[in-house]
Amino acid sequence: MKKFLTAGASSLRHLSMAAVLLASTVVGVSAHAQAEAADSTEATIKKLIEPRLGKDAKVDSVTKTPYAGLYEIQIDGDVIYTDAKAQYLFIGRVVDSQTYRDYTKEKIDSLNQTPFSALPLDKAIKTVKGNGKRVIAIFEDPNCIYCKRLHKSLQDVDNITYYTFQYNILSPDSIVKSRNIWCAPNPSKAWNEWMVSGKEAPAAAASCNAPHEEVLALGKKLKVTGTPTIFFADGSRIPGAVDAKGLEQKLSSLK
Repeated sequence: MKKFLTAGASSLRHLSMAAVLLASTVVGVSAHAQAEAADSTEATIKKLIEPRLGKDAKVDSVTKTPYAGLYEIQIDGDVIYTDAKAQYLFIGRVVDSQTYRDYTKEKIDSLNQTPFSALPLDKAIKTVKGNGKRVIAIFEDPNCIYCKRLHKSLQDVDNITYYTFQYNILSPDSIVKSRNIWCAPNPSKAWNEWMVSGKEAPAAAASCNAPHEEVLALGKKLKVTGTPTIFFADGSRIPGAVDAKGLEQKLSSLK
């Protein structure tokens, strides 16, 4: 009787282990099937939606989101949404109604991050204040009112190095002003005198060349659509002017 009970217990243990293994296999197969189905849906959406977005549209990726059954479409550094059948387009921001967390902004910021080390700083005007340990890069146009406002704010920020890329997009006159400043004996001083005090730099020698075309191409590559645009050491950016307090808060938040 004892042997029978022992044998029975052993059989039950084997059956139990077999059941666990079977369940694990079923779960694994199910998860794999779900993943394949998701991949198939995303591939179908990409195939359907790309020609509908325009002749030169190139969808980078399609991913199912955890909210409202929407699929996120990444295209040219931007984000739009669609449904599982690619029947409707949702253009706008997805925001948590309780916390006001902006999921769309977070994703766009992530897509457009630029490693600071990748910036060609030799094409920028370098200005150092204090110990210069904190670094930023700014795309600016000499005729940009908001850029001038930003430079007045920078007068109140210390221990910073900022690199100015002369992004001449507002007028042909911007190219002339930038070249004169770039070719000045002290470009940093000349740029700040113009942006803060309106003092123009003397005309540049005909033999002096400024990196206008290179900076213009760089800005387009980085999708800089307006001035000023500020790039930070962590790869993030802020479009538009910020005051000294806002800039200090951003710099303090960087690791």
